[in-house]
Amino acid sequence: MKASDLFVKSLEQEGVEYIFGIPGEENLDLLESLSKSKIKLILTRHEQAAGFMAATYGRLTGKAGVCLATLGPGATNFVTAAAYAQLGGMPMLMITGQKPIKHSKQGQFQIINVVDMMGPITKYTTQIVSGDNVPFRIREAFRLAEEERPGAVHLELPEDIAAEDSSSKPLQPSLARRPTVETKSVQHALNLLEIAKSPLLVLGAGANRKLTAKQLRAFVDKYGIPFITTQMGKGVIDETHEHCVGNAALSSGDFVHRVVEHADLIINVGHDVVEKPPFFMKDSGVQVIHINFNSARVDPVYFPQVEMVGDIANSIWQLSQVLSPQPHWDFSCFAPAIQAMRDHVLEGSDDERFPIYPQRLVADVRQAMPKDAIIALDNGIYKIWFARNYPAHQPNTVLLDNALATMGAGLPSAMAAKMVFPDRKVMAICGDGGFMMNSQELETAVRLNLDLIILLLNDSAYGMIRWKQANLEFNDFGLEFSNPCFKRYAESYGAKGYRVESAAELLPLIKKCNEQPGVHLIDVPVDYTENDEVLNRQLPRRSKEI
Repeated sequence: MKASDLFVKSLEQEGVEYIFGIPGEENLDLLESLSKSKIKLILTRHEQAAGFMAATYGRLTGKAGVCLATLGPGATNFVTAAAYAQLGGMPMLMITGQKPIKHSKQGQFQIINVVDMMGPITKYTTQIVSGDNVPFRIREAFRLAEEERPGAVHLELPEDIAAEDSSSKPLQPSLARRPTVETKSVQHALNLLEIAKSPLLVLGAGANRKLTAKQLRAFVDKYGIPFITTQMGKGVIDETHEHCVGNAALSSGDFVHRVVEHADLIINVGHDVVEKPPFFMKDSGVQVIHINFNSARVDPVYFPQVEMVGDIANSIWQLSQVLSPQPHWDFSCFAPAIQAMRDHVLEGSDDERFPIYPQRLVADVRQAMPKDAIIALDNGIYKIWFARNYPAHQPNTVLLDNALATMGAGLPSAMAAKMVFPDRKVMAICGDGGFMMNSQELETAVRLNLDLIILLLNDSAYGMIRWKQANLEFNDFGLEFSNPCFKRYAESYGAKGYRVESAAELLPLIKKCNEQPGVHLIDVPVDYTENDEVLNRQLPRRSKEI
């Protein structure tokens, strides 16, 4: 068969449902083969958005999401999405076209070395030089993308290779099981837990994969050990659980950091060094047990004493088989900070000032969205408020990026989430800066008939950088801009647009939009003037008093 047909059949063998992207003339053989396939092509308005959608599909399913672009500028537009998937541990396959490699027909027009460009930001990148190699390259790409630690892979399919004939056949994925932790590692961890006085669980990004939530919840229920979550660990265990301390949304100076300081043993589950650490190790300091699919990547602030390497759920189960609740465990030292954290989250949740304050905004969104609803956050100062003040009830119901922390991903991520879970409520939460980086995907969302809410937080500035600027006591300079009328902007794409005029309007409007089909964009003026005072000054001052 033609190599492009073999390529598509190999993708079908891998269980691919969607390909997100924008084809070019170098992809036309592949496009023709796709037209005869059950795989759905999701045409986007920018390759970066296609990459974000593919990465989010991978994040939610554990199967590599697939995206497509042409050569040159199409391929370069994948770079940010590749880094997003690679740093965030999201399985994704990028397919790009290329000019014929056997007989040049246009010199160097549009040609760059895409394979070399992708090298530093992928787990695997290669050019396919023979139609007979297609099945092997695709199987290897999916294997590497999906195995721990997941990430981005890239295949370049040149135009002449796609058109040639091949006698190869698709490869069937092999049955593979993740390795389990070695018994001696379990014993070493047990020894530390038995002598600890105040152990603490920290749940990170890796714990939000591979269905670890059930075993972790059972572990916490059995032993009563308090836990905190990192931003990308939100929802592994219901954050309204009585033993939940809170989320490490800030790098330091919050109440959760007081709890960490009181702990004499940290059980760090799913830690990934791409996230800002919720604690810093010191020589002769706190003892740390590292539980993850992979061994610890050591850096100046992370060098655990014991590592349990293997499937996380199995590691937790094995530990629970040999550990008994210790009568000398004492968590009373955590109690003041835990209570202070819970009290502080409630402060401002009923604030009636307008433009709306972040505390009220987060509280209203949490009240309006069901427990299984998914919110997909772009990158901005509001991400800290949602990480800290929005309790997640289930794994992967708060999709935020604390790895690459890129702007522009919120809307595409929400769109992919809605495609994966069509029966669940989904909301994109974007600042006006990040939203405008991929706002053209409104057309894609409308064309796909998605039921989706976009909460657009409007402060006419790059608010995250403005907050940092204020913290450094620099001049308020260079970060403001003007915006279009977002209501009419949404309507021009066929979506429904709204502009909130008071704090009291937001909650009933979100509920109304949740009950109606279609794409709804809600423009919410937001006031960030207290960010510096609350997050940089008030919190460190109050937490030191605990």
